[in-house]
Amino acid sequence: MSSAPRQLRLVMELRRQGISDTRVLGAMERIPRDTFVPLPFRDQAYEDTALPIGHGQTISQPTVVARMTEALELNDRHRVLEIGTGSGYQAAVLARLCRRLYTIERHRDLLQTAETRFRELRLHNVTTRWGDGMKGWPESAPFDRIIVTAAGLEIPDLLTDQLAPGGIIVIPVGERGDNQRLVRMVRDADGLVCSDMGTVRFVPLVAGLPRSAAERPA
Repeated sequence: MSSAPRQLRLVMELRRQGISDTRVLGAMERIPRDTFVPLPFRDQAYEDTALPIGHGQTISQPTVVARMTEALELNDRHRVLEIGTGSGYQAAVLARLCRRLYTIERHRDLLQTAETRFRELRLHNVTTRWGDGMKGWPESAPFDRIIVTAAGLEIPDLLTDQLAPGGIIVIPVGERGDNQRLVRMVRDADGLVCSDMGTVRFVPLVAGLPRSAAERPA
């Protein structure tokens, strides 16, 4: 059965939730979310809910993806840095809206799976890296936009330092649970101007890389 009717219903729900940017809605209508959801949860792919993807990570609920993407105010000239590739769904949406997307993931197998999905969808403007997202991608900075898909206790200076003048960063901040807030910051001539976009719930932002099975103590 085609997923198109379910995608259309999802877009209509996003409209009802207040998403008004037609480019964001169009991108989310064209990206098949079921492609990014593990098989056991595929029947829930077009529900407005986060779903597990392994390693304690999740694919964010569509309304959160839409809100964060809309807050970036993207155009086709922007270079964007994403911290936390995960399933690749958020990255796929961003890639439809910007000139070049750089995305970092600390779990190698999640990244490899996402890369396969990008190729299948012919998203050729995505550059990937297996690494520590807390460090950003300094050799390719500055970025017009930065999006972080995991919550830190504070906003990493290493990331804000890589934001171009006039650039926007969207990041969840706070401890796990109901205390996380989605923060949007714009770099102007006087520094970073912050605004609070409300409560969210994300997995934690973690520094470093996972220890391999061989490195773990017995």
